Amino acid sequence: GGNFKPSQKGFVGGTKPFMDFGSWERHTKGIGQKLLQKMGYVPGKGLGKNAQGIINPIEAKQRKGKGAVGAYGSERTSQSLQDFPVVDSEEEAEEEFQKELSQWRKDPNGGKKKPKYSYKTVEELKAKGRINKQLSAPQKELSQVKVIDMTGREQKVYYSYSQISHKHNIPDDSPQQPLGKDAKPQGFALPELEHNLQLLIDITEQEIIQSDRQLQYERDMVVNLTHEIQKMSEVLSHEETAISNLSKVLDMVEECERRMQPNCENPLTLDECAKIFETLQDKYYEEYRMSDRVDLAVAIVYPLMKDYFKNWDPLKDCTYGTEIIAKWKSLLENDQLLSHGGQDLSTDAFHRLMWEIWMPYVRNIVAQWQPRNCGSMVDFLDSWVHVVPVWILDNILDQLIFPKLQKEVENWNPLTDTVPIHSWIHPWLPLMQARLEPLYSPIRNKLANALQKWHPSDSSAKLILQPWKDVFTPGSWEAFMVKNIVPKLGMCLNELIINPHQQHMDAFYWVIDWEGMISVSSLVGLLEKHFFPKWLQVLCSWLSNSPNYEEITKWYLGWKSMFSDQVLAHPSIKDKFNEALDIMNRAVSSSVGGYMQPGARENIAYLTHTERRKDFQYEAMQERREAENMAQRGIGMAASSVPMNFKDLIQTKAEEHNIVFMPVIGKRHEGKQLYTFGRIVIYIDRGVVFVQGEKTWVPTSLQSLIDMAK
Repeated sequence: GGNFKPSQKGFVGGTKPFMDFGSWERHTKGIGQKLLQKMGYVPGKGLGKNAQGIINPIEAKQRKGKGAVGAYGSERTSQSLQDFPVVDSEEEAEEEFQKELSQWRKDPNGGKKKPKYSYKTVEELKAKGRINKQLSAPQKELSQVKVIDMTGREQKVYYSYSQISHKHNIPDDSPQQPLGKDAKPQGFALPELEHNLQLLIDITEQEIIQSDRQLQYERDMVVNLTHEIQKMSEVLSHEETAISNLSKVLDMVEECERRMQPNCENPLTLDECAKIFETLQDKYYEEYRMSDRVDLAVAIVYPLMKDYFKNWDPLKDCTYGTEIIAKWKSLLENDQLLSHGGQDLSTDAFHRLMWEIWMPYVRNIVAQWQPRNCGSMVDFLDSWVHVVPVWILDNILDQLIFPKLQKEVENWNPLTDTVPIHSWIHPWLPLMQARLEPLYSPIRNKLANALQKWHPSDSSAKLILQPWKDVFTPGSWEAFMVKNIVPKLGMCLNELIINPHQQHMDAFYWVIDWEGMISVSSLVGLLEKHFFPKWLQVLCSWLSNSPNYEEITKWYLGWKSMFSDQVLAHPSIKDKFNEALDIMNRAVSSSVGGYMQPGARENIAYLTHTERRKDFQYEAMQERREAENMAQRGIGMAASSVPMNFKDLIQTKAEEHNIVFMPVIGKRHEGKQLYTFGRIVIYIDRGVVFVQGEKTWVPTSLQSLIDMAK
């Protein structure tokens, strides 16, 4: 804080004393000067690449008062680094100094030099105010901070930091600089006046900024209020429209109530009420959708609906009211409830209407209905199935119809009742479907009891059972047949007498007549057990007594024609008839010394060949048909010309190479049919061709087979 004697000025390039910079080094052994010169240092110039460095130390500057650093303006000395630009020379620095110094000199012409003023426009103040808007609150708080100044002799209290800076503008107890020849005249300081002027300027600026902010706020408020006015206008218009629509709806409802009074001259009808509700739905949909349709319908529609159905008999006029109810369904049914499959009567007017008005008539008529007269009831429910809610229809079928049918099935007796049970049960299948399953078991039990004393000669059993074949499940139907029908048919076949000279076919016809009712496997089992043993025995006896082979051939073909193609295609039946052919061939071959009917051997051979050929063709046709069906379903090939199995492929190759391919009559190997393929004998097993060798059968490829046959 004392007076310091300024050091001698020296700028870049220096004065004479600095020409001897580092001259003391010549009296020592130091090499600093040499190193500097090697790096480009020139004596008398500044340090650095461009000689911009200073040589003299930084000068000290006396502060006026006791304030903090920077309280009295910039304290930079003339030798501060910022005062020495890299490219500045000594002449430029001197010129700048003289320019600053000239501001304090009087004009040589005797006139006062006009001071320069800096101005701020209103726009600049507004821009500054917007930038500092977010900082205004903290600055306001800092301006009201209580500050205790203990830097002087006495403790003083200030209420803003600005008061401290103004207080230090007046030097306090600082030593006076002596006046001398080189002393500069001190300016006349008026800190209070400057403070007041600055305060007026700041206040004016703040008023301008505050006025700008207030103006912007008012403009924003005008915009917001304009939008609010538009919104409120739209709301007001919507509310006025809603009030108008509600008033019209209320007038229509009150008109309906007035016309429903007992003394009204023009009473309201159900059709007119429907038109009114249609008007509400079309013109006032929002109000109609939001209204309580349940209460409205209960008050207006229900009384009219009761009066409409008061004389209704559902069984006599099953379609009465369907159109009007369908119309009310579209008017009253809750779409949202319908989409969720609900049945809440408190929220759906139509469901409540059907349950409380329509359903009592149905309960009453079902209570009086006789289940065996099912036609009228089925027609009635068929007519209403698309109108009645699903859960109400389920209630009718489960709680009203099924108990009546169940009780009637319990009272049914197949031996005494003349009306077949299927005539009054099967009409319910489209409506009830699986609901009738519990009735099937007691029906089968009653039918089984009725068949205990039945004989196959009685065809009425088939008439009673046939309608149930597609109703019962395949497993339950087959079990019923095996238990109650097949044993009776077996007894009938067992009683059949095979007599070629006088054959009675009634018993055989009684059994074959059940072919479509019992499975093929069951029928084949009956024939294998009760028919073919006797039939083959009769054939052997006949052949042992010098028979007429033409009669035997006719007898054989006649019995074979009694069976359907499906039965004949069964392997067991095919084997039995092939066995008969083998017996006839052996009989013809063994008759060497005895009398032989002329042409008998040729006839039997031709018969055998023809029958085997038919079987082969039938098998090929069946396999081809099955393959075509699979091809149509996307499982096999579609073209019928393409071989569908290995045997067809061999036949195709034989035709291409002109090779004879045909079955060998009466010859089998391990149950497999033998074939002639040109000059060799083969059989096919699981898609593999076996060729007859010297001692065994050898598998071979198709190409090798063709080569051997040529």
